Amino acid sequence: MTRAFLVVMDSAGIGGAPDAETFFNETRPDLGANTLGHIAQACAMGRADEGRSGPLKLPHLVGLGLGSAIELASGMKAPGLEAPPTGAWGAATEVSRGKDTPSGHWELAGVPVPWDWHYFSNVTQSFPPDLVRLVSQTAGTEGILGNCHAPGTAIIERLGAEHLTTGWPICYTSADSVFQIAAHETQFGLERLYALCEAMAPHLHAMRVGRVIARPFVGVPGNFQRTQNRHDYAIAPPAPTLCDWVTGAGRSVHAVGKIGDIFSMRGITDVAKGNDATLMRALAHLVEEADEGALVFANFVEFDSLYGHRRDVAGYARALEWFDREIGRVMARLRPGDLMILTADHGNDPTWSGTDHTRERVAVLAKGLGARSLGLVGFADVAASVAAHLGVPAEGPGRSFL
Repeated sequence: MTRAFLVVMDSAGIGGAPDAETFFNETRPDLGANTLGHIAQACAMGRADEGRSGPLKLPHLVGLGLGSAIELASGMKAPGLEAPPTGAWGAATEVSRGKDTPSGHWELAGVPVPWDWHYFSNVTQSFPPDLVRLVSQTAGTEGILGNCHAPGTAIIERLGAEHLTTGWPICYTSADSVFQIAAHETQFGLERLYALCEAMAPHLHAMRVGRVIARPFVGVPGNFQRTQNRHDYAIAPPAPTLCDWVTGAGRSVHAVGKIGDIFSMRGITDVAKGNDATLMRALAHLVEEADEGALVFANFVEFDSLYGHRRDVAGYARALEWFDREIGRVMARLRPGDLMILTADHGNDPTWSGTDHTRERVAVLAKGLGARSLGLVGFADVAASVAAHLGVPAEGPGRSFL
């Protein structure tokens, strides 16, 4: 019996999605977006030297075939990423009509999204009056703050003081299918925030809003900080996923990061949470300790949350180089027969206009399959391949590339 490690580098797209022209950031189509390719170009041109310098250095990912995957997906020869592959590599294309976290992860787990998500398209006065009234009634307040599109840190800086004065929850959204509620952990109460989000989730899910997200913060005006106690209340997948297949076969599924939230804890044995450094330590521990036949499913979110949405090219490059160093150490500790697949759920090109995700293909890099090209595959093929490696029955449209 063997083990599988499925590691999602959140938003690390590689360009080339065939339907990118039908997805937009503000008024600009995503055609030509290429998260990792454009970061590599910026680094090579000296435009990403804050806290680092020179060409993008990703020897472990490039060794698995990252540069080749970028070229396969988009035709771009990413500078500094051209080494011959020693791993198995390919590029995956999504069919779900969304460029968001649930769509990408569900399809990677074998279940394409069969519906269109609901989005709050108005930048201001984003939510319908009946929804605002329901949130207020549920929270026991006279109203809400926000009611707009906003980055999470910015809206806390802008409205945090008023939140402390009024006690009203801060409600906001983005280009994603999300309803986010920010509140002070001690003044509003963390458990009260969770209860509010949990109560609102069924109403938002009925609207096909993908996630209700609790966004707790602490501090005082001028010095607010979000905490690690974020919690996502996501719509349950519409069919059994890879996680269900594995637990249904009597095996363990260890979730690292927000995987448990994304799958509404369905098919999940246990969860490790924290920032990306904490999650990398959890992944390293599971490489040492996970039982035979187990699936470890990890998401590293800070590429997306801290750097992609904020269009911070240098920050994204620093995060990639940190990840490459750390994942190299982790891969060196894999056991014979283990399979590790590194991939992504969508793009978030920090050189692009707007602040939304970008529609892109993603790399599929595999340690444990030898050196070979996997070609162009589907997101759902990742799930089918992991299931085949673990020897558990698979459902859905995916086809194994093993």
